[in-house]
Amino acid sequence: MDTSYPRESPRASTPRKVDGAAHTALALGSPSPPPRDHLIWSVFSTLYLNLCCLGFLALVHSIKARDQKVAGDLEAARRYGSRAKCYNILAAMWTLVPPLLLLGLVVTGALHLSRLAKNSAAFFSTKFDDADYD
Repeated sequence: MDTSYPRESPRASTPRKVDGAAHTALALGSPSPPPRDHLIWSVFSTLYLNLCCLGFLALVHSIKARDQKVAGDLEAARRYGSRAKCYNILAAMWTLVPPLLLLGLVVTGALHLSRLAKNSAAFFSTKFDDADYD
């Protein structure tokens, strides 16, 4: 005896009669994942105090995305979540790129100065004869 539940396929699209009314079960695709709001990332971006307050903008859009998700408007939540992600990426770039550029400039400047000092040390260590000054 088969006691498994449900006894009919959940994707069946055949009409059934229950209490004299016809019902149709529709086969729906797999549900889409809920939109992401990137709230934790936005909080960290805000607390790190990056340039142009991009972390704060990301936090605002993340909160709006969460509010829209709770309200049931998944398309608006997806849009706000996408904007929050973009602002977080821009905030990370603004935070990481300038120190890396500064480090690169310091390293190349130090290398250039060391070569310059080495060449000038050879110039200043040249010994002249007394006859050169006559």
